[in-house]
Amino acid sequence: MADGSNLDTINAALSATQKLRASVTRVFTHLKDGVKSTKGEVTKEGVFVSELKKGLSGVNDDFSELEKLTSSLQKFTDTIPMGNSGLLSLDPVQDKTPLYTQLLQSYKWSSKVQTHSSLASSMLTQNSLKRTTVATGLSAKRKKLTPTSHAVPSHLVDAIVANLDRLFNDMSITVNRPKGAGAVLQVTVGRTLSAIVVLRGLLIERVVVRGYHENSHKDDGQLDLWTPSRYQVFQKLTDHAMAAMLHYHLPHLPEIAIKSFMTWLHSYTTLFSTPCHRCGKYLNNNLPPTWRDFRTLDVTHDNCRQ
Repeated sequence: MADGSNLDTINAALSATQKLRASVTRVFTHLKDGVKSTKGEVTKEGVFVSELKKGLSGVNDDFSELEKLTSSLQKFTDTIPMGNSGLLSLDPVQDKTPLYTQLLQSYKWSSKVQTHSSLASSMLTQNSLKRTTVATGLSAKRKKLTPTSHAVPSHLVDAIVANLDRLFNDMSITVNRPKGAGAVLQVTVGRTLSAIVVLRGLLIERVVVRGYHENSHKDDGQLDLWTPSRYQVFQKLTDHAMAAMLHYHLPHLPEIAIKSFMTWLHSYTTLFSTPCHRCGKYLNNNLPPTWRDFRTLDVTHDNCRQ
């Protein structure tokens, strides 16, 4: 903020600006109207030039006074250098005009947050929050293990998948690598369904469930990783499989996670032949019991489990 003397100077500069505008207006009015006189042309021309010189001299004096006042103004010390963003305030579009003001407020707020956080950090480092002043080896924090299940070598993934394929007699698992090291499992559960399981290392990233007789390949022969099933029952199974993928997510124990997921998926071999454990019916809203409990593998309809 400007102090009292600076405000007085600004008021004087505004008065000088008004005075300068008045003197310039008089000069242009004189140029427009000329000199109204009945004397000769020579005398009339001399009076016109004399009046013009007098007006221009007044403009020069007013301009010099304004220049002196502006040079004596004190510069603001709390201005924030915003670079080219200051040009936003000159945008004639009404919707974009307040952008500069909002940006300025955000900058001030972030500066205050940075200042307060640095002060809080310095205070916390000075006052250590320890229960005892005796430093022992047991007080050291245990380092968190960094999960590496997303960067498992391809040959190890193939070995684990081969073990899973031998574990279930009526479920076949085929490994495909359409994009380099990323593995895509094509899982067939009996003659009930087929599933596409996308892996990143040993982490399951996406599951698509389709009917056993539905085509899982595109026209060019590549695996279709996105197109959902045209049957509502397998669309429900896709939703349940995505929930199971999140439930069995164990980054530090990826082998157990993928084995648990495959065990859960294998329970759908009796999708159309096992009644609901709650209502005892085979169909509910024209759908079989599509839900399998993640722990007990109990069979229920999607509506009955609620």
